[in-house]
Amino acid sequence: MIEFFIALKDYQFMQYAMAACLLASLGCGVMGTYVVIKRISFLTGGIAHTILAGMGIAYFLNGSPLVGAIIAALITAVLIGFIKLRWRQDEDILIAAFWSCGMAIGIIFISLTPGYNTDLMSYLFGNILLVSFDDLLLMAGLDVLVISLVFIFYRQFLAATFDEEFARLRGINVEATYILLLCLIALTIVLLIQVVGLILVMALLILPAACAIQFSSSIPRIMALAVALSALITSGGFMLSYGPDLPAGASIIIVATVVYFISIFLARFRHD
Repeated sequence: MIEFFIALKDYQFMQYAMAACLLASLGCGVMGTYVVIKRISFLTGGIAHTILAGMGIAYFLNGSPLVGAIIAALITAVLIGFIKLRWRQDEDILIAAFWSCGMAIGIIFISLTPGYNTDLMSYLFGNILLVSFDDLLLMAGLDVLVISLVFIFYRQFLAATFDEEFARLRGINVEATYILLLCLIALTIVLLIQVVGLILVMALLILPAACAIQFSSSIPRIMALAVALSALITSGGFMLSYGPDLPAGASIIIVATVVYFISIFLARFRHD
């Protein structure tokens, strides 16, 4: 443990990694709350795996995989929301279709690109130690965008999340609000793949908010607690992975799962 803090003080890449943990926690706690309350956790997995298509195409075109991820995430969120709302299709089937097709497209473009790219593999499985200063700036920008839009459209999101019929009676465009919410979730997923990779992103988005919701019914309090838990989980998992030289992303998810089960026990104990 002491070695971790010494390395954190001495090495810039460790400081960047810790900053990435904290930046990812902001969007994770805020948007994860909506994911848990709206019960659209499976959708986050669909968006996350479709991101591979954007990464693969960007890599094939010698572009930035992260920019490709953002574009693919937003396109997927809009298409899933539009098709579900306008064509009345089953969301689970849509997610399965986008999930499979997105991964297939990504695999094809990766296979067409000569060579092996370690940076791309880090986005898939997570390698927080490779986060650069430019990545941190992008993450900070995404955080500001996501949190600002949540603040601006807070009442609309609240109404559309809990009672769509009431929201329509109040004159809220539920369809547009839902698609905007999906887009913000998509951007948050891009934030989190910097930390744990797209394979594990669904757990990190959901579990801190699922813990927080055990102890409060107020949305702002749930969000604040989820942000704090996300910061604790990501930094704690990163810290625990350092000594034994374990994958940081996998360690973070294990910590998140342990914290979730502890929260269930504490909530049950409190109610009893």
